[in-house]
Amino acid sequence: MSEKAIEISGINPVELFGVNEAKLSVIIRYFPKLKVIARGDLLKVIGDDDEIELFEQKINLLIQHFLKYKQLTKNNIERLMDEVPSDKKSEVLQHDDETILFGNNGLVVKARTANQRILVESCKKMDLTFAVGPAGTGKTYTAVALAVKALKNKEVKRIILTRPAVESGENLGFLPGDLKEKLDPYMQPLYDALRDMIPAEKLAEMLEGGIIQIAPLAFMRGRTLDKSFVILDEAQNATESQFRMFLTRMGKSAKFIITGDPSQIDLPKRQPSGLIQALRVLKDIKDIKMVIFDEKDVIRHQLVKKIIVAYSSEDD
Repeated sequence: MSEKAIEISGINPVELFGVNEAKLSVIIRYFPKLKVIARGDLLKVIGDDDEIELFEQKINLLIQHFLKYKQLTKNNIERLMDEVPSDKKSEVLQHDDETILFGNNGLVVKARTANQRILVESCKKMDLTFAVGPAGTGKTYTAVALAVKALKNKEVKRIILTRPAVESGENLGFLPGDLKEKLDPYMQPLYDALRDMIPAEKLAEMLEGGIIQIAPLAFMRGRTLDKSFVILDEAQNATESQFRMFLTRMGKSAKFIITGDPSQIDLPKRQPSGLIQALRVLKDIKDIKMVIFDEKDVIRHQLVKKIIVAYSSEDD
């Protein structure tokens, strides 16, 4: 057991620790084996040498971030805490079974909540998994990470990401630009996730070569999706006929994950959601897993959790 005093220089300690040490609490969560005491511009740290060394590296990284960008939010802290030096990645994989894959710039993509972990385990065992729940719970991001991992491990030959373009009624002709430009606004969250996990040049090659395909749900009709990892996102906006069409595209060597939020249906009022029907009709099939996310899984701003609870109470 060792003890070290780390001096905070070049930055107002409040910027690093936060009001009432709120930010410091976030940092300390990543080092449960250390005892950390803040005293003015000093941090007293007690624990194993290796842990103290890593803690000091992270503190310096946070300070550098603030000096460069003039801000340090809780989201910044969490992202920087998750970054792992390239020479430590194999070590992390051996000791952290929650890690799904390593993304760009040292990003570690991992299952962060109980239901995200259930989703990861389900994907290993099941060919069809539903991930259903409110926004901000990481359903789509986790699903995309699992797809990228499967592709990297050569478990599948391609990734297919699809969403219903419900805002335009699947009729995109009136929008400006070519087909890709018309579709991109609806597919942006999927692109964002991929850009976190695959280098830009490699991603462009995969998109160009059809190894990764992003398309609206209507474009799935008539296809047989074999040797593919397929994600249907925003599934609550698929009609009942579209949903049945999508499910019957499943090839022999395919892996399907369906994500959606039944509380955010954008279909016309008289148009039933295919997701609602599927959850009811398929619930007793033992080879299909349904993972139900809730506000406890929210990993966005802390207010999102409170907003979800408030609206749920209103709905009740």
